Amino acid sequence: MHSSDHTDFFSRGFTHGGVFHADDIFSTAFLRILNPEIQIERGNTVPQSFDGIVFDIGGGQFDHHQKDSRSRTNGVPYAAFGLLWEQFGTRLFCEEDVRDFDAAFIQPLDQSDNTGEKNMICQIVADFNPSWQDETDQAEAFEQAVVFAKGILERRFQHRKAEQNAFEIVRKQAEKCGSGILYLERAMPWKEAVKDLDIYYVIYPSIRDGYNIQAVPLQQDQEQLKRPFPESWRGLDAGKLSVLTGVEDFMFCHHAGFLCAVKTLDSAFLIAELALKNKGN
Repeated sequence: MHSSDHTDFFSRGFTHGGVFHADDIFSTAFLRILNPEIQIERGNTVPQSFDGIVFDIGGGQFDHHQKDSRSRTNGVPYAAFGLLWEQFGTRLFCEEDVRDFDAAFIQPLDQSDNTGEKNMICQIVADFNPSWQDETDQAEAFEQAVVFAKGILERRFQHRKAEQNAFEIVRKQAEKCGSGILYLERAMPWKEAVKDLDIYYVIYPSIRDGYNIQAVPLQQDQEQLKRPFPESWRGLDAGKLSVLTGVEDFMFCHHAGFLCAVKTLDSAFLIAELALKNKGN
């Protein structure tokens, strides 16, 4: 993730007043991440003398209500958040990550804003608008919604940064591994980093204590495995697993053949080595 120097970014922003939606809320939240000091004003008409960034109103670069408004190559129309992200996302991420986040997170919001397609995040944000029985000030409600959206974005960005760090750590260790069995001292995302290497099993500490041994998929997030655990192990109880393998603390083998669990690190390596030698794989 790239750092963002907010000293050269807009200090003022303007968006529409009245009922707010996920589009203007997430746009505001994104701009506040780029510059925590930015002052966002709202109204029905953009002041002629306004000096700042205008979005979701006014017919400019970051509005999408014109007849000639843009769509992505896959047909998903842009809303203000997508337009802002397209322009400024690389202040936080590389171009590949910008595209990935747009596809995974922003496009459903833009689609909903433009077409009315149901989207739970959009509905949750809309619920911050005061009901007819609610005496909350509209400006206060807007701020509450922005804080909510900003929290979502910050956590999503933090997780993406953690995934990048994990890739670098795992990749470095995996490239030095000559056994086909990779041990990670901490549980972290690893599939993307090892999918094209000769790694067949990954060992890491379990949150339930002990250690997990996981078979590596052929491709990230796909069920097909390079070397699934032997069928004769799958779904057996701990006692039968121990007898079958000679590993006393062999606790679990998933019926799909992708995961085993043991109590000690030595046993984890034993299980992985046995699986590698098994002729049924």
